[in-house]
This record gives sequence, C-alpha cells and structure tokens, in this order.
Amino acid sequence: MKFPKKCLIIQRIHDAGLNALVEGGVTPVLCPAPDMASVAAHVGDCDAAITRDAGFSAAALDAAPRLRGIIVHGSGYDVVDVAAATARGVAVCNTPGVNAQSVVELTLGLAFAAARRLTAADRAVWGGDAGFRESAPFTELHGKAALIIGWGAIGARVGAALRAALGMTILTPHRPGSPPPDGVDAVVPLEDGLARAALISLHAPLTAETRGLIGASALGAIAPGAGAILVNTSRAGLVDEAALADALATGRIAAAGLDVASPDVARGPLAAFTDRVILSPHVGGTTEEARRRVSLAAAGHVLTLLHGGRPSTLLNPETLEIPA
Repeated sequence: MKFPKKCLIIQRIHDAGLNALVEGGVTPVLCPAPDMASVAAHVGDCDAAITRDAGFSAAALDAAPRLRGIIVHGSGYDVVDVAAATARGVAVCNTPGVNAQSVVELTLGLAFAAARRLTAADRAVWGGDAGFRESAPFTELHGKAALIIGWGAIGARVGAALRAALGMTILTPHRPGSPPPDGVDAVVPLEDGLARAALISLHAPLTAETRGLIGASALGAIAPGAGAILVNTSRAGLVDEAALADALATGRIAAAGLDVASPDVARGPLAAFTDRVILSPHVGGTTEEARRRVSLAAAGHVLTLLHGGRPSTLLNPETLEIPA
C-alpha cells in the first residue's frame, strides 16, 4: 500500500503537531485561510485534514476525493458536517479532554471575574472613577450551589475544583436512566438546578437538543433578583443572548462570563450590559500547554488513520471496517 502523504491544516496548530506529522511521513499543507472556499481549493490531493472551529462543510468534502479523515483540534465537532463525511466514507475524530485543564482554569477565572465585576472595576480605575466599589453589589461563591451542565472531562474538573476550593454544592441536570456521576452532590431537573444555583457553568456539546438550552424558559426558572452567575466556555449556541439580556435586566442573572458568543454579540442585546458581561474570544483551550497537547493528539489520529488503524475517538465508526 502506498502510504498517504498530505494533511491539510485548516487553522494553524502547534509546531509539535506539525513536526509529528512530518516524522510520521505526512506532509502538512497549510491552508492560506480557514474559509471553506479556500479549503475546497487546497484539499484536493490531501488524505486528511485537521480543523478547529472553522469546521468542514459538505461543499469542501465534494472537492476532496482522496480525503480519508477529518480530525477536530478540540472536542466540539458541531461545525463539521459529519453526515456528509459519513456518506462519503470519511472518518471524523475529535480530541476531547486534551485541553480540559486550560478550559477549567478559564472557567474559574470567568466565574470569579463575573462575581466581582473585575473588567468593569479595571475600566473604572483607569477612568478615574473613585466610586466604583460602592456602585454595584459583589458576591462570594463560597458555600453556595453550582450547576454544572455537561458532566464530561471539563465539567467534572470544574465541579471538583469548586467543591474543593470553595465548598460549593455541586448539582448537575437529571439524565434519565443514568446513575449520578461521581463528584455530584445532587442530580436535579434542569429548572430546579437553575433555581438553586448561584453559579451556572456550561460544558455541554452543541446538538439539536442543546441549542438554545439557556433560553427564556430555562432562565425563567431563576427568581427575579436572584443574581446568579452564568459562565459559558462551551458553545455559543447553548445560550439565547436575547433571553440572557432579559435575565440580566431582571436581575435573574447578575453577571456573565462568555468565552463563546455570537459573531454580532457586540451589536446585539448584550451590548447594553458591558458592565456585567465579560467576553473573551474562545480562548479556553489556547494556552501553550493545551495547544501542544491537542496538536499532538490530532496528529496522532491522522497517523493512526492513515496507517490503517482506528482512532480512539472515531465519531462515525461505520466509515471504517476495522473491529473496535
């Protein structure tokens, strides 16, 4: 068998991953831009592709006759057309949990920053506003309840950290037929958890079922004036931003820390709450340590696949006729 030799790098990855590909006999092909037109123009003679949040579309797949695998640099794969890839016999893998520690640390940072309104405080000091600390309420999280939505590698670590450091009671939504996970104090219906939580932290994947999960109905379960903190380091589509703005206006949500948001968030309804909404541009997994680990994991999946193996995180196993 002639060993495949090219992998399209749709968005730049750490040099450690690029070097691993080269050492494994695969030439990285750097896509000049992450849009799907550029991907389609450069993927034609590639046997694999590594993508991040740019994803991979059905139209790009149509331009990839040699493609055997799409590897997601990270855990979320909602931006990859998995159905189209499966129909074409293209394997799709991700790298879940590899960047978990970095995302956990950002989650905690956003929670603390939102509870103490640190970005607004910073602007006040630079602007000479001597009265800021009397202008708004601030809150502790110690001893209160935290609702962790999405009990995977990241959510479980966030729960453990909040319990160990702050003595928080850890809640997670009820999953019919599933036993309570280790580290959870109570498994509750979503609405009950929202009503009880001082901190709501989102770590669920974006699916048809979870899109808009934190919308008007869910946020309505929180009492007006309750002043909960919302943190989202998962996917923007989990949160209805107009409903979140309403919850901020009624005091159901005191402040939010969002590492993911809609592209027009700065011109949307949350723009009226810049003193209480902290935004970051999806940097949860972009520490040097996490980028190195994820790039090596992604490169490893490419090499496994192109050597005829079965990557451990294969999302569409029907594309490979290899026993698990």
